Amino acid sequence: MELKFLGAAGGVTGSCYLLRTSRHTLLLECGQIQGSKDDEELNRAPFPVPVDEIDAVVLSHAHIDHSGRLPLLYREGYRGPIHTHSATRALCSIMLRDSAYLHEKDAEWENKKRRRKGLPTITPLYTQEDAQAVMALFRGHEYGERNEILPGIELRLSDAGHILGSAIVELWIEDGGRRTKLVFSGDLGYRHSPVMEDPAKIEEADLLLLESTYGDRNHRAFDATLAELKSIFLEAAESGGNVLIPAFAVGRTQDLLYLMAEHYADWRLDRWRVFLDSPMGIEATGIYSVYRHLYKAELFRERQHWPVLPNFEATPTSQDSMRLNEIESGAIIIAGSGMCNGGRILHHLKHNVWRPECHVVIVGYQAEGTIGRRLVDGAKYVSLWHEEIRVDAKIHTVGGLSAHADQQELVDWYRNFEQRPPVFLVHGEDRARKPLAARLEAEFGADVRLPRRGDTIALPAR
Repeated sequence: MELKFLGAAGGVTGSCYLLRTSRHTLLLECGQIQGSKDDEELNRAPFPVPVDEIDAVVLSHAHIDHSGRLPLLYREGYRGPIHTHSATRALCSIMLRDSAYLHEKDAEWENKKRRRKGLPTITPLYTQEDAQAVMALFRGHEYGERNEILPGIELRLSDAGHILGSAIVELWIEDGGRRTKLVFSGDLGYRHSPVMEDPAKIEEADLLLLESTYGDRNHRAFDATLAELKSIFLEAAESGGNVLIPAFAVGRTQDLLYLMAEHYADWRLDRWRVFLDSPMGIEATGIYSVYRHLYKAELFRERQHWPVLPNFEATPTSQDSMRLNEIESGAIIIAGSGMCNGGRILHHLKHNVWRPECHVVIVGYQAEGTIGRRLVDGAKYVSLWHEEIRVDAKIHTVGGLSAHADQQELVDWYRNFEQRPPVFLVHGEDRARKPLAARLEAEFGADVRLPRRGDTIALPAR
C-alpha cells in the first residue's frame, strides 16, 4: 500500500493524491492548478498514471482546485465512479461547466492572437461537453455513511465545515491481510463560519493528510472582522464610489450575503445596492437553498430561494453585468473569481480600480501569481487584457472571513486524535506548513512531514 502526492504539496491548488494497493488504484481529488499562466499550463501535462488503471475517485468538495480536472480525466477515458457528498455533486454540476466555459473562452482569445501571428492554435483544457458528461460518473453519499467503494476499501464522509457538502475523508483499507486507516482533512472550515457547521471531530487514523493553508497564522477575532466590514462600508459611502468584492461563488458569497442581511441596519446598507454578478454564484446560492438542512444559518426565508436582503439584485446575464459598469457610486458588487484570475470581477476592476473613491475588499486566500495576490501585495498597476491599469482604489484585506481553519484550529482539530497519527501537511505553501509542523511536533511529539509533488510513501499498516 502506497500513497503518491500529485499536487497541493507545497502549494494550495491542484489537490491530487494517488492511493495504490495490490488490487486497486484510487485517486483522491483531481484538482486544477491555479495561479500564474505558467502554473496553469501544468494542467495540460499528462496524468502521471494511466487513466485506465484508476478504479475510483474520491472527492472532498467542489472547489475547482480540488475538482477542476475531472472533466479532463473523463476526456482521457476515465469511466469509473466519483464518490463525494450529494451536495458536492450538485455544486460540481455548475462549477465544472463554468470552468469549462472559461477554458473555452481562454482558448478562443488565445487563438485569435495565434492566427494573427501564424502560430498553431490550441484546444481548451476541456469543454462544456466534457464537464456535462463527467457528471454521470458522480456517486452521491451523505455524511456519516460507511460504504465499501472497492473490495477492501471503505469510505466515510464527515462534515468539514468549509463549504456546502465539503467533507473529511476517512478510508479504511485492507490489502493482503494488512489494514490501515487513512484520513484526509479536506479543507477544514473556520470555527466561526457565518453559515457552515463546525468541522466534525475524528479520533482515529493511522496516517493523516492535513491541510495547512493558514498554518502560519491565526485569524483575527470574528467580532473584529464584523467591525472592520462595517467601517469599510461606512468609509466607502463617504468616499462616494463603488465597492468591489472578489468572492468565490461557493462559500464566501453566501457568507457575505448572510452577514449583509444580518447587519443590514448597523452597516447602513440601505444606502447601497447589492449586486451578485456571478452566474455561478447565483446558481450556487440556489443549491444552498435546497440543502439548507446542512448548515445552521437562516440564510433564506422559508420557501424562498433568495437571501433575506432588501436591496439585493442578481445579474445573471452579460448585459446585466455590463450595465453595472455605468454605475459610478452606490454599488456593492460581489463577483468572481475569488482570486481575480478570471470572471466578471476583472471587468469591474478595469472600470473601478483606478478610481480613488472606490474600494476593493479582499475576503479570501489569494494564490501566488494571481491578480488578487498582486492587489494584496500593494501593486501600483495590474495588467488587464494587455492594458496596464493604475491601482488607486483603496484595497482592504479582511482575513477573518476565511473559509479555512487557522493555525490554532488546525492544532485543536488534530488534538482529537487519540494516538497522534503521523501527519503529512498538504494544501499549503511552505511558509504556512513549516510553522504548523513545528507546533504539532512541539505540542504532541507528532511525526510531521512536508511532502513534495511526486513523493511516494508506504502506508503504515497493522
